[in-house]
Amino acid sequence: MNAFRIDGQRAVVTGGGSGLGLGIAKVFVEAGAEVIIIGRNEEKLRKAQQQLGEKCSYRAFDVTNTNEIPALVQDIGAVDILVNCAGVHLKKWALDVSDEEFLSVLNVHVMSVFALSREFAKLMVERGKGSIIMISSMTAIMGMEQVVAYTTAKSAVLGLQRSLVAELSPKGIRVNTIAPGWIDTPMFHKATDNDPQRKANILRRIPMKTFGQPEDIGYAALYLSSPAGSYVNGVFLPVDAGASEAF
Repeated sequence: MNAFRIDGQRAVVTGGGSGLGLGIAKVFVEAGAEVIIIGRNEEKLRKAQQQLGEKCSYRAFDVTNTNEIPALVQDIGAVDILVNCAGVHLKKWALDVSDEEFLSVLNVHVMSVFALSREFAKLMVERGKGSIIMISSMTAIMGMEQVVAYTTAKSAVLGLQRSLVAELSPKGIRVNTIAPGWIDTPMFHKATDNDPQRKANILRRIPMKTFGQPEDIGYAALYLSSPAGSYVNGVFLPVDAGASEAF
């Protein structure tokens, strides 16, 4: 048996139209899973589905519409794996961030994650098994400037994980968190392309002197959701080339 295969399993990946989510979905499909990707941009989702093939389908949906999530989950049905990967970025000094901007980031990274985890977990409980993966960030353990809303949201994910581990583990559901470092994604380019000095400074601080690829996060997610990770529960897994240890 290949412990890293997830043949026949169903997985939902939010934010699956591009970036980290697409990288995770790609790895899951290659490992044998049926993957449903969720995102707001239907054109990106369609292109991703064409790239990933017949084992991938999509739902165009804004995860911040949390009151509609129960209906979405009932439409999709039970899954074995949920990866909460939808994300937004707000680069702004804390003193310039409005309440509305702050809440808009929390709605994506915290409220939608809770609502999706809650609703899919209800179906997982009925089956006595499941894997939920959160995507946090190295900012959850390291203070950085101009990302106050993002840092707050990614820190909140850890609190959510701890409570869900306490409540869901006895019901056969594992909950783990991945903390990506600087990964070569559209969100990363949005944050750095107009600031080459910042990009150079970031690269200098990464011990391995290279940016990660979305598939790097996909392989970590595969480990946590596959039989290889069946005894791994409640972990905070940095995938950052050592940046959070030697920043």
